[in-house]
Amino acid sequence: MTLPPFRVRTAVVSTAEQLQQVFAVRAAVFMSEQDCPYEEEFDGNDYCATHVLALADARPAAAIRVRYFSDFAKLERLAVLRPFRGTPVTRAVVEAAVEICRRKGYARVYGHSQARLVGFWEKLGFRPLGRSRPFAFSDHAYVEIARELPRHHDAITMESDPYLIIRPEGAWDTPGVLEQSAARPITSPH
Repeated sequence: MTLPPFRVRTAVVSTAEQLQQVFAVRAAVFMSEQDCPYEEEFDGNDYCATHVLALADARPAAAIRVRYFSDFAKLERLAVLRPFRGTPVTRAVVEAAVEICRRKGYARVYGHSQARLVGFWEKLGFRPLGRSRPFAFSDHAYVEIARELPRHHDAITMESDPYLIIRPEGAWDTPGVLEQSAARPITSPH
């Protein structure tokens, strides 16, 4: 099936509706196509992570989850709906997640690739870590992968503007509601 031309847009998930779209994409790919049990797909990490949703025009097409650790970020749960595989959607959602990690100052991202998909990840700059330990879950063999990241020219640090740091995830360059409140006079404590 050939798709008509579409515009790809990615967004950091910030609403319940967007999160439901992420969950729908993942359920279609992992639970329906790959027969992953619900409790393994929805593993307890969704509310402590950043999610990126890719839209083809207005239609949810792909999603990825990012979690943060001491000196690396972890990309997880890349799910691309079947019609959008092999299209710019996949690269867009992965690169959006990588860019968030770079902006947060991470120099390395880590992930788990299904063994059959290592070549795909290599095209996106990831390399297998070459560890010989067996690694499997949810009925698939996995390979640990990583990608080194160039330093972002405007990485967020403790020296960054405090208003930038309190802005919503992924919207660091757009003034937020809290800095709008700074225009009001300080009234507390009385």
